[in-house]
Amino acid sequence: VQLQASGGGLVQAGGSLRLSCAASGRTLSSYAMGWFRQGPGKEREFVAMISWNGGSTYYADSVKGRFTISRDNAKNTVYLQMNSLKPEDTADYYCAVKTRSGSASLEDYYDFWGQGTQVTVSS
Repeated sequence: VQLQASGGGLVQAGGSLRLSCAASGRTLSSYAMGWFRQGPGKEREFVAMISWNGGSTYYADSVKGRFTISRDNAKNTVYLQMNSLKPEDTADYYCAVKTRSGSASLEDYYDFWGQGTQVTVSS
């Protein structure tokens, strides 16, 4: 499986961006998917997860109410709508496939990481 994240860019605080994660090589309709991010000088952290059919979602407290994860299984694509962006949201954003049962927020349960897309939020 290859994941291609896109949609990052430079935006002012309070603005919005929509990230996309397109998969190739395998259909992802049977897997939960997640977004993580790594800010400058920080460790990678969990952002959001969506179940295989989109019926369940889970968010980090830091983005709850501002970010929305969704998916279109027909397009083999997962999205992250980011609203009310803050400078602390500046990071490289990565998508990954949750291949093992376990905590939604732990990287250990994810594989096939995409290459990341950069988001910069200016104050």
